[in-house]
Amino acid sequence: MLDRRRFAGSMAAFAATTLSRWRASAAVTNALPSRKEFVLRNAYVMTMDPELGDIAGGDVHIKDGVIAAVGKALKAPGAAVVDGERMIVLPGLVDTHWHMWNTLLRSFAGERADQGYFPLTTAFGRIMTPDDMYHGARLAAAEALHSGITTVHDFCHNARSRAHAEADIRALQEAGLRARWSYGWPQGLADTQISNMADVEGLHRDWASFSNGGLLSMGFAWRGMFRNTALPPEVYRPEFERARRLGIPISAHVGSSEEAKGQIAAHAKENLLGKDVQIVHGLSASPAEMEMLAKAGSPVSVSPGTEMRIGYGFPKVGEFLAAGVCVGISVDNTVLSGDANLFGLLKTTRNVENAKSHDEFKMSARRALELGTIEGARSLGMENRVGSLKPGKRADVIMISTQHLNMGVFTDPAHMLIESAEAENVDTVIVDGRVLKRGGRLTSLSMNRVLEDAVASLDAMRKRANSR
Repeated sequence: MLDRRRFAGSMAAFAATTLSRWRASAAVTNALPSRKEFVLRNAYVMTMDPELGDIAGGDVHIKDGVIAAVGKALKAPGAAVVDGERMIVLPGLVDTHWHMWNTLLRSFAGERADQGYFPLTTAFGRIMTPDDMYHGARLAAAEALHSGITTVHDFCHNARSRAHAEADIRALQEAGLRARWSYGWPQGLADTQISNMADVEGLHRDWASFSNGGLLSMGFAWRGMFRNTALPPEVYRPEFERARRLGIPISAHVGSSEEAKGQIAAHAKENLLGKDVQIVHGLSASPAEMEMLAKAGSPVSVSPGTEMRIGYGFPKVGEFLAAGVCVGISVDNTVLSGDANLFGLLKTTRNVENAKSHDEFKMSARRALELGTIEGARSLGMENRVGSLKPGKRADVIMISTQHLNMGVFTDPAHMLIESAEAENVDTVIVDGRVLKRGGRLTSLSMNRVLEDAVASLDAMRKRANSR
């Protein structure tokens, strides 16, 4: 690891020198852009609502943070007009499980066992300060907005103190994202030690001061019954029961590799599933266990990019869907995935399903797009607020430009998005009626400042790691 640290340190020095030329004159904006009334005009509108369908040459009227109307030639006297010509308009993408704090360690996992994801994130997670947590989560939040993700599930499994937790939350607040923020155990916590449930209860009690006007909700990132070994009941059960008493959703990595057989059944036997319990990965799920999840109503978050990158097996999206399990797609982490292009992950999901089935038509492009919008929202219990462009829902909307080489010929919009779209095609991002990206540039965050601070934070972490 030391050799890798020396190499990483030299790369950090190079990056810091390069970024110093980009120093932003403005600090991160503390106040989010104000909501305005406007109409997205003459775009190809994909509502992702089965009744409203697609509207070629359509309009979306946004007022007071809400979708006021969707249709053609909408009347909206006094509203500003945003030209949607040669744009595809659709609901903002929904990520269902992301360890945003460790985005500082992007593409950091190496080629040996001691340089793998878990040794690295544990070692660096232990030495992170609240400022490091903030810069990692803010880097992730900026990339989310840049990539068209408007809702995230920040699975924060490195809440080393109340200050660490608040710093991570502050990054989401400043970015203006919609999110579930889930309190998780600190890296390196012994499997025999209970998480700091007093902090969980304290944050829950004070959540009104963190919710950012309702954009942020709270959850609990639970270790479940298993990690490297089985956790003792006196650890996993009190954590679960206290979180459930608070009425907050619970998420856990269960059956994360194909070898972790029987873990879902063990949770079902202990009555540790339910509509409020999200299962992450579930790669070991048998047909019988999928029925258990469907019966309990537990949604599953699948991370196709990292599950295959780490060698845990092929994601089982199609099997879960066939069993009636609610499925969302997630970035998981950029330590392994390298980026947060959810369009790319939806493409991967579809390709894997078609490959496993030896069938070009097993999963349609539109079905894959649903997993990143309305189905993702449904898996987080947010489908009544976001996930489709329906009057009355919150205005989380993105505009995709088709005036780039990779999308310059307009064919089938669903195919274009799943097969071609990248972050650079995302022209405009709107969250709760606030424009957070316009013309390809973030409005709520200074990208240069975010990058500079992230580089400096990681450089300081490396120095602390080398001095230990």
